[in-house]
Amino acid sequence: MPGPAPGVTPVNDGERGPLYTLHTRPDDLRDPVLAVHLEGWIDAGSAGAGAMNALRNSLDTTLVASFHVDHLLDQRARRPFVRVADGVNTGLDWPKIELHWARDHDGRDLLLLAGPEPDYQWRTFARDVRDLGKDLGVRLMVGLGAFPSPLPHTRPCPLVCTATTAQLAQEIGFMPGTFDVPAGIEAVLEQGFAGAGVPAVGLWARVPHYLAAQPYPVASLALVEALARLGGLELDLSALRQAAAETRERLDLLVAADPRVTGLVEALEAQVDAEASTSLAAGFGDLPTGDEIAAELERFLRDQGS
Repeated sequence: MPGPAPGVTPVNDGERGPLYTLHTRPDDLRDPVLAVHLEGWIDAGSAGAGAMNALRNSLDTTLVASFHVDHLLDQRARRPFVRVADGVNTGLDWPKIELHWARDHDGRDLLLLAGPEPDYQWRTFARDVRDLGKDLGVRLMVGLGAFPSPLPHTRPCPLVCTATTAQLAQEIGFMPGTFDVPAGIEAVLEQGFAGAGVPAVGLWARVPHYLAAQPYPVASLALVEALARLGGLELDLSALRQAAAETRERLDLLVAADPRVTGLVEALEAQVDAEASTSLAAGFGDLPTGDEIAAELERFLRDQGS
């Protein structure tokens, strides 16, 4: 059996919260940032999932805590996978909600909470994450997600936020006005950390609506760049930058192959450019042919086997 990773102390099985088991405690943990992406709520272009995967793939991570999914998930909705080899059941791969620890390239601490969004016990889960985060000295919580917008892929991927302070909201940008929308668990975590005196922000990438159903690494890159900026982190973004560039090149070639689609993208560009100077919510106003543009572009990309 390998020993513990350097810089962590193993924790006996007896140290448990109501909904989690603590496995290791990082030594000399200093004011970590907590990044969160829990799958199940809106994540256009799989941007939040892609951002979390990029972080885990580019950093050396250590498992800190695992949450008790038997108490949190509907297993009929989130079934485990069974591996069958020549007719033999060789094991099950169960869904996991886990907290990992890593250090960036300058030695700053980062915690990563990932897995499926709980089906049950949201308040208890949020309380446990908050208390565990406070115990580990979390200084900032950052949620990662994305939603579809009437925007062209030829323009930068903008972010908006939900934040627990006006300063954070101003730093990222927000949709002006007051409105009620269904919440994901990340919004509950924001409130929990804010109540404990820890600033929290949800980063939301705005993904072109005709690309919402396929991976869009451009938006993942925008999320990780904002996380690094907010948290003062030094992260390796080379793989994401390459994937984003390749995606842009592929989309440009596909769109250029059909003059009608080119015209539709140009219509989106004109709409966004006209509104960009007057509103942070550019593209959320009346788009005369928004549904038609989305339907035509989605159809075209499907026909190209995208």
